[in-house]
Amino acid sequence: MPKIVDPQARRRTVAEAVLRVVCREGVEGASLRNVADEAGLAIGSVRHYFSDHDEVMIFAMSELSARIEYRVGSHAERLLDPEAAGERAARAEELLAEFLPLDDERREEGMLWQAFTNAARTRPELRPHAVELEAGMRALLMRMLRGGQEAGSLPDDLDLELETLRLSALLDGLTLQATLEPERLTPDILRNVLRRHLQTLRQDGP
Repeated sequence: MPKIVDPQARRRTVAEAVLRVVCREGVEGASLRNVADEAGLAIGSVRHYFSDHDEVMIFAMSELSARIEYRVGSHAERLLDPEAAGERAARAEELLAEFLPLDDERREEGMLWQAFTNAARTRPELRPHAVELEAGMRALLMRMLRGGQEAGSLPDDLDLELETLRLSALLDGLTLQATLEPERLTPDILRNVLRRHLQTLRQDGP
């Protein structure tokens, strides 16, 4: 009997191969040939499950986003639990730390995020999906800040739009610098910078 292949599982196998290639060689290195070789498949098999190279890349970006959302989601639910009031500051820090390259897994995700975002500047087919990745992070940050404000742990007059942008810029900037110079921006330093920023949010004005 012919082997039955799960199409969605095969697509995920290809997506994981894309992410490994992009992590090593950048988006420009993720040709269909290189991806097929990385996945241990014939290039015809890749073409069977994806209409073209753009679809392969977009699906890989979606898989990256889903991976991050799955890991961050549990922290978000714990943070927004009404019974977590006394632990809100610590849980907020843990949630935001998931966006920083504090270990090998998160460092790889940070490099992939940057690679796709940079590629989207000159590849219009990728831009909507890169924008979606960033928008998803900002929406979560907004939700976290609003929850803190409603719980009374953040000032009532806090400008949520501005602080969401400031916090997302901080996370993106720290990730960029830490993936470039991990020996200088250690996990302890990254956590200290994040903690200090969160402390400034809790201050009641000047």
